[in-house]
Amino acid sequence: MVRRIDVTGADGARLAAWEFADPPKDGDPEQLPGVLLLHGLMGRSSHWAATARWLAERHRAVALDQRGHGRSEKPSDGPFSRDAYVADAEAVVEQLGLAPVTLIGHSMGALTAWQLAAKRPDLVRALVVCDMRASALGAASQREWEDWFKAWPVPFATLADVRKWFGEDDPWVERPSPARGEFFAEVMAERADGWRPVFSRRQMLLSRATWVYDAHWDELSQVQCPTLVVRGLDGELGRAEAQEMVRVLPRGQYAEVVDAGHLVHYDQPEGWRAAIEPFLEETGGHTVPTP
Repeated sequence: MVRRIDVTGADGARLAAWEFADPPKDGDPEQLPGVLLLHGLMGRSSHWAATARWLAERHRAVALDQRGHGRSEKPSDGPFSRDAYVADAEAVVEQLGLAPVTLIGHSMGALTAWQLAAKRPDLVRALVVCDMRASALGAASQREWEDWFKAWPVPFATLADVRKWFGEDDPWVERPSPARGEFFAEVMAERADGWRPVFSRRQMLLSRATWVYDAHWDELSQVQCPTLVVRGLDGELGRAEAQEMVRVLPRGQYAEVVDAGHLVHYDQPEGWRAAIEPFLEETGGHTVPTP
């Protein structure tokens, strides 16, 4: 069962959250340990569906469409700042009563998660960081993204064309995959002239510009809760940097998923589950809190 919950962001932005729930055999579902899932840039809550379904067996699992994404508001003037993204996640945790919450974030969503954990340690039980770098990527990286967006052959005539271009033909990635094609098919909507992304590429660049030029080691070092850093062996986070992130974290742990790229939870859902489930058990994420 999946239900939509409308949440108000810190600046009044209308946000869509999605709760994945199996009716518990005993007790109140709101007494289950809370988990908030945060997608990456261009993502949406549905990308977490496979993860959320097994989490929902023993958790209150909520996925957020972050501002500018999915069904959440896409304010033309933003803000798309780091403060805005973090404040939105904070508002969701507080309004839905998820604390102490386990935050699971992918890419940009992982950065939002560790920034919230650093800002509000009282709200966060544990943290999973999936394939997000703490180092600055720089101006060249942002220019590459601008060029990549311009290369998209939009509108796509069919969803099959979406899957083929992102999953096979995209010249900007070394290893396109069917999983990548499916990932992008989920963020397309049919318009009068064909299939287009549900997000604004201009807004995505604005969002990315708020973190790509800076390193985020200081905030990472301020995270006090247990934190698992997960990387795909063929992802964007290298092993050396991931292990340095674990060293910087006061309570860091490390895991990697073989045969996975940047979209770890999409590429290898079974390997992803095997990597994070023991951590959730260890950090109390499978224990119903005592009233």
